[in-house]
Amino acid sequence: MPAAEQAKRHRRSTKWQLVRRLLLLTIGAVIFAIGLKGFLVPNSIIDGGIVGISIIGSKLTDSTLALWLFFLNIPFIFFGYKQIGKTFALSTLYAISIMAIATKLLEDIGPMTQVDLLATVFGGLILGIGVGIVIRASGSLDGTEILAVSFSRSTPFSVGEIVMFFNVFILGAAGFVFGWDRAMYSLITYFIAFKTIDVVIDGLDQSKSVWIISENHEEIGLAIMDRLGRTMTYLNGEGAFSGDDKKIIFCVISRLEETKLKEIVRDFDEEAFIAIGNIHDVHGGRFKKKDIH
Repeated sequence: MPAAEQAKRHRRSTKWQLVRRLLLLTIGAVIFAIGLKGFLVPNSIIDGGIVGISIIGSKLTDSTLALWLFFLNIPFIFFGYKQIGKTFALSTLYAISIMAIATKLLEDIGPMTQVDLLATVFGGLILGIGVGIVIRASGSLDGTEILAVSFSRSTPFSVGEIVMFFNVFILGAAGFVFGWDRAMYSLITYFIAFKTIDVVIDGLDQSKSVWIISENHEEIGLAIMDRLGRTMTYLNGEGAFSGDDKKIIFCVISRLEETKLKEIVRDFDEEAFIAIGNIHDVHGGRFKKKDIH
């Protein structure tokens, strides 16, 4: 292919990727705003992070929530530009701007429900969907996540642990402002949103990596190919204590196939070693199942 044509196709691909990213960021931010204004805010339920601080600040000062959402996040976006990268920071700035604008435009809509349990559950689900879409588009809707990513590099704590640490104080503050029953509802909302984010990012059919060590590796491998339609790789290993040579089966399955795989292994070797871990993304190779006749 001529270089000029190759460059043209690359520019077209890059332009489409940018349009797709902006579209996802917009959709995610608007969905998030609907969850806030339609479910949480009218029922005095908050989310964690900067969003939670913004809701508390807006309540205490009787001021516009949209302004709090935008201006409180600005320092973190600047920090993210320095620490994490230009693309992530600009995507986050765009998503937060859309979220703030959508929150302002939705200011006069009434609550979609005044039943606390419904507001908690559906508010958490909608927030989680919005945040998950934004994260998939390489952005963020909360500055504390940016701070947590940076802190995790210089501390023994994970990003999730640092975010949870912040949110303990934020949700505790909600108890003094809105009442402790609101704080407990907020904690449930945060948990539901957290789990929903995982589903949106990883998908319902999340992939899992599997390592199996067994003397009957050949029989197990053939059964996995025959009954699950999955291919695998045999790895060479050595027992650290015994020094014996080992064959290790490595394969990738979906979450829904985990129970079936364990049954297959136990059919041939009840003492087999099985290690299963989550995988966030799979590309290339022969991951797709072959037809089982």
